[in-house]
Order: sequence, then structure tokens, then C-alpha cells
Amino acid sequence: MDTRVEKTMEKRKQGYNCAQSVACTYCDMVGVDENVMFQMTEALGAGMGNMEGTCGAVSAACVLAGMKNSTGNLQAPDSNKNTAKLSSAILDKFIEKNQAVTCKALKGVETGKALRSCPGCIQDAAALVEEVLFQD
Repeated sequence: MDTRVEKTMEKRKQGYNCAQSVACTYCDMVGVDENVMFQMTEALGAGMGNMEGTCGAVSAACVLAGMKNSTGNLQAPDSNKNTAKLSSAILDKFIEKNQAVTCKALKGVETGKALRSCPGCIQDAAALVEEVLFQD
């Protein structure tokens, strides 16, 4: 697979939030229409809850993990554990690189020391999508 990390930056420049930038770049690879993915991830930008929650770019990577891995078996959900492992791998690798996963901590809201810029978080999450979800 050719890398799409720079495409996430193009989407960001078009006005997509951090979650939309990541999720919409790879939506074709998980069978989701871009408009639908754009809508699904709109509330995840700015760390859910206005910087209170998980970085939107990382949240989008986890949304992609679910779309790629889930069997969609409503009667007998059977893919939850494997999807959770993918999400854990994404989170662990993101934290290893950036020391945090919440938007507030990444932006240094309470400490005054930013750990990573929004564009950097988007690029890191996109690279992890490629590494963890689409390495084959």
C-alpha cells in the first residue's frame, strides 16, 4: 500500500477536523462512503468534548479498526475482542510516541507544554492506521 499520510494533511487544509482527516482518508479501504464517514466522525474532533477526551485522530483510527475488523454479527457478536486488540495496539503505539492520548494532555492545556501538534497527531494516527490495520 502506498502511504496516504500526506492526504490526511490535504483534508485538514480543506477544513476537515482531525478525526475526519484520518477516517475519510481511509474510508474506501473499509467500505464506507466518505460523506457517511465525515458525518460519523464529526463529533470526535478536538478530543471529544472540546479537548476533554481522546485525540480525534486516534479515535478515528479506532473507528477504522472496527470497520475493518468487525464481522457485523448482531446476533452473536464475535469480533469484539480482536477489534479491541487492534484499538489497543493503536493506542499503545500512539502513547509510546507522544506520551499521551487525550487532546488536553497532548496540547499541554494544564501543563503549558504541548506534547504534539494537531497536524502531528493526525500524521501519527494515519501512520498507525497503515502499520496496524493495513500492513499487508
